[in-house]
Amino acid sequence: MLNTLFVTTDGAYLKKAGESIVISVKREIKLRLPIHNLGGIVCFGRVLCSPVLLGFCASRGVAVSFLSSGGRYLAKVQGPTSGNVLLRTEQYKRADVISECLPIARSTVLAKIANCRTSLQRALRDHGDKGDSSRLEKAISHLGIYLQNVKNERDIERIRGFEGYASRCYFAVFNDMITAQKESFMLEGRSRRPPQDNVNALLSFAYTLVLHDVISALESVGLDPQVGFFHRLRPGRPSLALDLLEEFRPVLADRLVLSLINLKQVDASGFSREESGGVRMDDWTRKVVISSYQKRKQDEIVHPFLEEKIPFGMAFFAQALLLARFLRGDLDGYPPFFWK
Repeated sequence: MLNTLFVTTDGAYLKKAGESIVISVKREIKLRLPIHNLGGIVCFGRVLCSPVLLGFCASRGVAVSFLSSGGRYLAKVQGPTSGNVLLRTEQYKRADVISECLPIARSTVLAKIANCRTSLQRALRDHGDKGDSSRLEKAISHLGIYLQNVKNERDIERIRGFEGYASRCYFAVFNDMITAQKESFMLEGRSRRPPQDNVNALLSFAYTLVLHDVISALESVGLDPQVGFFHRLRPGRPSLALDLLEEFRPVLADRLVLSLINLKQVDASGFSREESGGVRMDDWTRKVVISSYQKRKQDEIVHPFLEEKIPFGMAFFAQALLLARFLRGDLDGYPPFFWK
């Protein structure tokens, strides 16, 4: 679960040395890591990689991703894609037919809304006495109604609409789950590019980390991350990865952000407002988020469908594999990730 190398230091330089990757800052070696320990490299901000290293990583199946310092995806260097061409052909065929997209989209949205509801229920149980519990109770009730609506819906556009309503309902009470540092951490509505407050900066960064792992999981089973069933296809958009991400946003990314704030592992000093109006995290805060995320991936959970104990970080691969099995016809339906 620690097989992704995140490089966040501005001015870092990565190069090849034998079978290892060497990271230096101002010509001082900071880290040497054998490539066989890695599944991917993610570079934030002004990080340089030698051409020899990029070719080395491509030949070993290690994708190198480049993101802005705030976590916006820029580019990726990757070697030839392996996988079952028949599986991808089936994926493309189904993605072109709305009736084939519908059951997968419905399952994905059901899991997202159910997981948002579970997250609110946990907050009500654990911290309901610290604020206005009626707001959480009302949101939980509304999400339950949206769940029933999605279960019975046969129109994918209406399912997209219900997903939007549920998201707004959930984020409207997100601040009620924040129990510490409220003067510095308040969500002022979802804002992405750029994030307009400290909470949005944390959420966007956490989603970026999860999305990177979801893309890797999909590619590992031979699926194309670009061609999804719920999110509309758009050039450069990893639609299938975004589909799968929806299941994990509330249970992994959102809970991680809430823990960092409520346990005071991050504070206001780690954020600054840029001239553009967006909020940016400093290097130390990004490292805290990454470290906490990597630890969370090691936590053991019982997979809701497989009913086996696995590290949380393996849940991405489990879901990618289950989706592949459904597309091959080995399963009657795609079983999404329901958090318990």
